[in-house]
Amino acid sequence: MAQRGFHSTGAKRMGGHGGHDEPAYLHSKHMYNLDRMKNQKLTMTLGVFTAFSIGVGVPIYAVIFQQKKTASG
Repeated sequence: MAQRGFHSTGAKRMGGHGGHDEPAYLHSKHMYNLDRMKNQKLTMTLGVFTAFSIGVGVPIYAVIFQQKKTASG
């Protein structure tokens, strides 16, 4: 009898539970130190604006692209 269900093999979890010997992630402790960021207001404003623009722009572009494709086909 076949059994269906969600099953995943042991995935590598991203977490600080030891096992990080490799220096591939050197700046992880200070990566999200937002209160000590240089030009914090400007950087955060630009980041939020960029994320918002992508979130609005991509669906609009997708709709226009799809309508053009449908009209020409």
